[in-house]
Amino acid sequence: MADGNEALMTREAVLKDLREKLGGDILSLVEKSPKRIYVDIKPDAIRKWVLYLHKDLGARFNIASGVDMREHMEILYHFTLEEINVVISLRVRLEKSHLSIDSVTPQLEAANWIEREIHELLGIEFKGHPDMRRLLLPDNWPKDVYPLRQDYKEWDPEAIRDRGV
Repeated sequence: MADGNEALMTREAVLKDLREKLGGDILSLVEKSPKRIYVDIKPDAIRKWVLYLHKDLGARFNIASGVDMREHMEILYHFTLEEINVVISLRVRLEKSHLSIDSVTPQLEAANWIEREIHELLGIEFKGHPDMRRLLLPDNWPKDVYPLRQDYKEWDPEAIRDRGV
């Protein structure tokens, strides 16, 4: 943390530190429970936040997830501060007219495959990602068809998709 003394890390000190260092990027902050904090941030601040949580605080990256919320898309990046048993979830909202955000893979290799999955399933572009090859969908899947979007329309008349995509 700010003083470099990780032994004194507390939930309150973490919240104070992130508000002081990155408060201008916070759109909202919800302390959902003693173990869970949600922080809505500006999309263009994602790399700064990832570096802060992972490098400065030593938080472990758990996973990211993407959701089509009809009016916009959300990406949640989940981090755990094991020392104080707190999960911090960063949430960014992307307008459907601009589904693009900086990749965090150059800073955090663990995000590599999940960014590829989110791109493949929701069509969100991760600027600066080193390798956006497909992971999940078959080779004959049409370009620009994203199976987890709310407006997905079945494109294959032979498909039976009653157990997922």
